[in-house]
Amino acid sequence: MAIDEKILDELLKNYKNPEDLLGDDGILRQLTKSLLERAMETEMTDHLGYQKNSPDGNGSGNSRNGHSNKTVTGKAGKIHLNVPRDRNGEFDPKIVKKRQKRFDGFDEKIISLYSRGITTREIQGHLEEIYGVEV
Repeated sequence: MAIDEKILDELLKNYKNPEDLLGDDGILRQLTKSLLERAMETEMTDHLGYQKNSPDGNGSGNSRNGHSNKTVTGKAGKIHLNVPRDRNGEFDPKIVKKRQKRFDGFDEKIISLYSRGITTREIQGHLEEIYGVEV
């Protein structure tokens, strides 16, 4: 499954210079943050065994308990993440592990895979294989 051209057009509609893409508030950093947070939310759903706001969680013994803030540093600079947590404190994210402060090369790896013609579905499988997370 390739990324829809309309999505790329929407992301780049205000693009004027490389800073818009690669700067501190650039698209690449925003995408990295969004992908990491979405992956951790998916990991939480897998950990708990039910979707967010699902009645299946009632009386399950464990549930979502907000988020904590975490900053990871990579080649693109610092990224502030909202990491989900559970009531029992058992959730251990895989894509950005507890106490992990550095996150090198994630965006470069994704861009490299995509530029080599690998589909987004194959990239998802790759992330699941390497990091153990479903995106």
